[in-house]
Amino acid sequence: MKKGWQFTKTNEPLKLVKMEIPKAKPGEVILRTGACGICHTDVGVLHDEGWLSIMNVPIIMGHECAGTIIEVGKGVTEFKVGDRVAVCPTGPSGKGAPGFRYDGGFGTHMKAAAADLVKVPKGLTMAEAASATDAGMTSYHAIFTRGKAKPEMNIALIGIGGLGQFGLQALIAAGFENVYAVDVNDHAIELAKKLGAKKVVRNIKELKDKNLNLIVDFAGYGQTTTDAIETLAWGGTCVLVGMAKLEFKVNVTDFITGSKKIVASNGGTKEDIAAIYDLMCTGKLTPLLHQVKFDDLPAGIKELEAGKVQGRLVVVYEK
Repeated sequence: MKKGWQFTKTNEPLKLVKMEIPKAKPGEVILRTGACGICHTDVGVLHDEGWLSIMNVPIIMGHECAGTIIEVGKGVTEFKVGDRVAVCPTGPSGKGAPGFRYDGGFGTHMKAAAADLVKVPKGLTMAEAASATDAGMTSYHAIFTRGKAKPEMNIALIGIGGLGQFGLQALIAAGFENVYAVDVNDHAIELAKKLGAKKVVRNIKELKDKNLNLIVDFAGYGQTTTDAIETLAWGGTCVLVGMAKLEFKVNVTDFITGSKKIVASNGGTKEDIAAIYDLMCTGKLTPLLHQVKFDDLPAGIKELEAGKVQGRLVVVYEK
């Protein structure tokens, strides 16, 4: 039997359920979950009915998954039982993200399409592997692919939590010098300073004089995006990643006369995850993780919502 924390309805607590371990269909594998990351998107799902349009409910949540293969389906040749793998939530299978379209990593076991898997290198823990599937992949994709970051740019990151810390470390590791950070949490502010941000502030507007070419909003609280767009230099780009709020306002006059751009970034690719793993294996990127046990998962989410979590929150089943 598998156990899992199941989402049934907005503004209702997660329900602990038991059910049969699924069987692998052709092209699929079954994982014994090793770890699963938890982010502000999960908090948003619990409280905002807007998420219901893209979810199959009831469902075991958790979209940042890593585990060990315990069964392979027909036609799967590139993976075998015992392989340590991570699941790309925006992978090429077209099946959608775990925790949204099918049961995810808030359960002790889960199925996944083999096409969406990335092998976890030796030396990485399950917690590290899981954190890279969303926080690592998403931040890398937002900054370098969607934001087209270049070393000569002045760049600011809003939200130095699970995603922001990955992004900040990746930029510093790549040799970027003019990288700024924004957060309202004291622990996050200290972390950003420690990781090498040139300056850390509580509001993006405080960086108006820094001629920012690129701002990546990992928070997505509505006002953070509005303020980011207004703070950009002429011709600058704001990449919106966070979805804590599902709407934001824009000053059209400033937006148009400043020839500014707002682009969305959703997830990434298996190659992005592999790139993050490479950085982690060389020691150039070491994510700060806040680990909780399976039974403490709901309490961990409440801590995250209250701003008490430093780094990336991860529920860990095994090392």
